[in-house]
Amino acid sequence: MTRDTVLKLIHTADWHLGQTFHGQERHAEHRLFLDWLLDTLVEREADALLVAGDIFDVVNPSLRAQELLYDFIVSAHERLPHLDIVLIAGNHDSGNRIELPAPLMRRLRTHALGRVSWLDDGSLDAERLLVPLTNAVGATRAWCLALPFLRPAEVTGHGIARNDEGEPATGAPRHDYVAGISHVHEQLIDAARKRRAPGQALVAMSHAHLHGAAVSEASERPIVIGGEESISAGLFPADIAYVALGHLHRAQQVGEDRIRYSGSPLPLDFSEVNYPHQVVEAVLKGESLAQVEAIAVPRPVAMQRVGPGDLDEVLGELEALPHAPALEREQWPWLEVRVSLTAPVPDLRARVEAALDGKAVRLLRLERRLPQQAADGMPERVDLEQLGPRKLFQRTWEKQWGELPGDDVLADFDQLLQDVLDAHEEPLSEERRP
Repeated sequence: MTRDTVLKLIHTADWHLGQTFHGQERHAEHRLFLDWLLDTLVEREADALLVAGDIFDVVNPSLRAQELLYDFIVSAHERLPHLDIVLIAGNHDSGNRIELPAPLMRRLRTHALGRVSWLDDGSLDAERLLVPLTNAVGATRAWCLALPFLRPAEVTGHGIARNDEGEPATGAPRHDYVAGISHVHEQLIDAARKRRAPGQALVAMSHAHLHGAAVSEASERPIVIGGEESISAGLFPADIAYVALGHLHRAQQVGEDRIRYSGSPLPLDFSEVNYPHQVVEAVLKGESLAQVEAIAVPRPVAMQRVGPGDLDEVLGELEALPHAPALEREQWPWLEVRVSLTAPVPDLRARVEAALDGKAVRLLRLERRLPQQAADGMPERVDLEQLGPRKLFQRTWEKQWGELPGDDVLADFDQLLQDVLDAHEEPLSEERRP
């Protein structure tokens, strides 16, 4: 394949810049990942970089987290002046914040899409979501359909069933939401088909949950309504050469080789230690996908789990860990210790820390596993951080009413949770804008 007839893109997602890991910052890890990614883009002579959402971990990221992103974009443009970068907002991101520096970023061939908008006639403003992707010789070889995470307020009521007065028809809100998502995809694909020239490929990028995709054990926030909002891979017809997905942290293809989650580049929880963290290289030739390759991401900081086991066994494993090598502390492995106890041990942490004295690890989490105490009338110990708000709500409901909450109740809870999370996104007033 000659370079003037192909387009090479790198697909990644779920960076979660600014994430604090059990209270510890991870800026060093993210910086090392971005340095590796930039070297990989140069080595692979990439034409485009697609980042499929959850760029930041929270809607109001720290200045250091934002600096990581913008320093990367500037460095990428300096080393690869013809590289096209396309970013979309995920459910952890503020769409407004992602788009705020968009005019400046376009000068660096970076396109940031955080929200969808609608025209006066009620149709999708699809043109602003279509980004041309050019190859090494400057020819447009593909169009990226850049679709940020869709919140219910952005899509319900647009293109869905209406009553005689023109108002949205009544019905379960979650069904309106799924219908709205589907309609947005359909309108965007239709606009892209009309825009492209013969020989140009279509590449869809979306931050969403597809039917049948594997969800991580503990680290993913439910999207809006706990899975009932998941969409079908059938929304991406065969003439979409590649589908670059974000949101699920486990790298995977969904049904077809062309429909992929890149997964998160770093483990975001100890449950993700054994995931194959990667980015994906996709090569397009003409209107079709020519080849696809998963590129393993080197782990800048190791993650270790000791246990579960009884106390003596765990202490023995900890004492056997190597002593501090010549590594900067910010590169010492993160450590989770899980101890199975038959009774409380008041000085457990002190004994664990004594066993770790001089070891090149950073203890992040100490989990005490006690036997069930319900028969003795003692309450079960609950780790709120591990449990999360959704499971805590389910437990509370079951205790109150003697049965698990129904799907409709969970849908309402998840909608409320998302509203609370979104409420942390404060609008940038004129006097607060940089």
